Amino acid sequence: MRALSPSPLTIVIADDHAVVRQGLRLLLETEEDLAVVGEASDLEETLEVLREQQPAVLVLDLHMGRELSLTTLSELRSASRSTAVVILTMDDDPAFVQPAWSAGAAGYVLKEASRTELVRAIRTVGRGGRYLDPAIGGWALTSAGDGVLSERELDVLRLLALGHTNSEIAKQLRISPRTVETHRANLQSKLGLSGRPELVRYALEHGVIHR
Repeated sequence: MRALSPSPLTIVIADDHAVVRQGLRLLLETEEDLAVVGEASDLEETLEVLREQQPAVLVLDLHMGRELSLTTLSELRSASRSTAVVILTMDDDPAFVQPAWSAGAAGYVLKEASRTELVRAIRTVGRGGRYLDPAIGGWALTSAGDGVLSERELDVLRLLALGHTNSEIAKQLRISPRTVETHRANLQSKLGLSGRPELVRYALEHGVIHR
């Protein structure tokens, strides 16, 4: 008997530029596991579409017209509690990332990102994870949103997730194995994790492994 295909992740696109929405729809609908079920051109329309469609993921422009979408993100999320939000923006200033996390966003992607990055972000948040565009170097926030990893800690985390030993990481980064151990300890402390398996899981869920 033929196995049934899993239901696709449903997506709503909210952007005040019709060309951007159309381009995103065409891009996402080439993926068999993704389905765009609605579009919105302003925040009021976004609320209506969310209430009607209850999508798995909302791809939300950071700036809708003159408004900063983060200011109404809590209202948007209350319209569809199960919807994960991916912020899509041209603004690569890391200062916006922490407010986005605090407001309830689960993903943060630059508009200049590749199709692969956006699709990866949508799939990650659709599974309950978080995703930060790798182009925003040196920033990876904890699930609680209260910690920041340094660029070197991100390097160590990525190499750990790729299966490298401490000595191999030390050689690649030109630091001592003891320094690698220190970074691992800091990672576990900041992220509230214990052991390599949990670090690997975190790296996968947050897109760190693809930096």
